[in-house]
Amino acid sequence: MDIRPNHTIYINNVNDKVKKEELKRSLYALFSQFGQIVEIVAMKTMKMRGQAFVVFKELAAATNALRQLQGFPFYNKPMRIQYAKTDSEVITKVKGTYGDKEKKKDKKKKAQEPLASLANKPAAASAAPVYSAAVQVPDNPPNYILFLNNLPEETNEMMLSMLFNQFPGFKEVRLVPGKHDIAFVEFEGEPQAGVAKDALQGFRITATCAMKITYAKK
Repeated sequence: MDIRPNHTIYINNVNDKVKKEELKRSLYALFSQFGQIVEIVAMKTMKMRGQAFVVFKELAAATNALRQLQGFPFYNKPMRIQYAKTDSEVITKVKGTYGDKEKKKDKKKKAQEPLASLANKPAAASAAPVYSAAVQVPDNPPNYILFLNNLPEETNEMMLSMLFNQFPGFKEVRLVPGKHDIAFVEFEGEPQAGVAKDALQGFRITATCAMKITYAKK
């Protein structure tokens, strides 16, 4: 039976060796390119291992993410993605349908819960746009290696690889030991590097850090 489209996508076959907080950050980095994320749920209980839920503000973003990332090699395991069977509590509250189910429960307590799972994560700041409009970055002459800076402290090679390997010609990410805020990304040629540079300029891996991308110095 087909599950009707909704704002929440369900992911399984997730690599359960990854720590919960890193998993949430990586899911955010990967899925936030499709639209604003309201909540990410990932639990390490036996029943929920290898599974996660991503709640989008817009239905179109959930649909696009499901189509684009189906089978994506996330920590070396292909993700299986489908719509969740029911809308997330966060979304049903926004729609105003949540009260129907929860009339007898303590609404004051519930009202404080929607973003509890990511409340302490900068990535969850819901007002932050994913892309900054018209980021002006001084640049070097075009070539096949991109230089990234203004990266958040928790950035890792996997996160950046997931962002950039959706673009044709991607070869590798190189981090700089001892410097968490910069990295290099190599492509097969300058045109492919240029496409990725334009698409991800100003991308926010977390709410406070808009990534700046230039061509690397030759």
